[in-house]
Amino acid sequence: MLEETGIVTRIDGNMAKVMVQKKGACDGCSVQGACQGTTEGMEISALNVVHAKEGQRVKILMTPKDYLKGTMIVYGLPLVVFITGAIIGKNIGDMYFKGVNSDLVAAISGFISLTVCLLGVRNWSKKMESKAEYNPVIEEIIE
Repeated sequence: MLEETGIVTRIDGNMAKVMVQKKGACDGCSVQGACQGTTEGMEISALNVVHAKEGQRVKILMTPKDYLKGTMIVYGLPLVVFITGAIIGKNIGDMYFKGVNSDLVAAISGFISLTVCLLGVRNWSKKMESKAEYNPVIEEIIE
């Protein structure tokens, strides 16, 4: 289980915004700052099953499998769709648009595919927002 501690900053129904402090592992990471973390930490949404209140320190848990699954859908799928769209666009450009640069058709096709995919991922994300499977869960109140 992935375990973090943080302070509840806001309550919104059954969800809570929690400010998670940066861990020591971040100091040695080669992509410091690329994961949306700041020097203060980062704010995440978590299911508030223990009814924590603003200002309380809480422990948050998430299974690595579900974290990786969500990460692959949000980051990996758009990348694959973009590359596939560009390849298909290149082939279509070669076959049907003789007077147009096929690389331009590939770029346009890739970006259109990426945009459609990102809209789909956004809709999926909104549907999954309240499900424990894809969200961290506040497991206990520490203070």
